[in-house]
Amino acid sequence: MLSVILDNLAEGLKPEEIVVEYPPLKLEDVKAAIAYAAALMREEELLPLR
Repeated sequence: MLSVILDNLAEGLKPEEIVVEYPPLKLEDVKAAIAYAAALMREEELLPLR
């Protein structure tokens, strides 16, 4: 469901619109998905190309 939330945000939907489109979700779920994605990116290690 994380990818669904992020894809919808990338397409310009607001969190409130996402929860309307996907009734099982709550606004807190969308916020948690964003926070989780941000945490994953902070842990990402970038390696230089050679």
